[in-house]
Amino acid sequence: MAHFAKLDEDNVVVGVYPGSDDQDEQELTARTGDTYKQTSYNTKKGVHYTDSEPSADQSKAFRGNFAGVGYTYDETLDAFLPPKPSEDAILDETTYIWIVPEVTDETV
Repeated sequence: MAHFAKLDEDNVVVGVYPGSDDQDEQELTARTGDTYKQTSYNTKKGVHYTDSEPSADQSKAFRGNFAGVGYTYDETLDAFLPPKPSEDAILDETTYIWIVPEVTDETV
């Protein structure tokens, strides 16, 4: 089953909906007037999973992460990114997640 993320004007996910495998995001966008991007339920941190184990075929990894409400679709990376947890967070472009620097006595 395919899943599609509905995006607002800032590419923020406002909903994720199941669809049929033969649906196309361009057709869905044209038909509804809203912007949709397909997302993979089995992709997390840039890795595709089958039965909670990394798949042998990683070509199935699709758009970084399964989209969730509040995620942002990054057109340059062609990936869904979770909300940025803090201003100093840095995006890991391999795993498509935010890394928050550790606070130490030296950084305070």
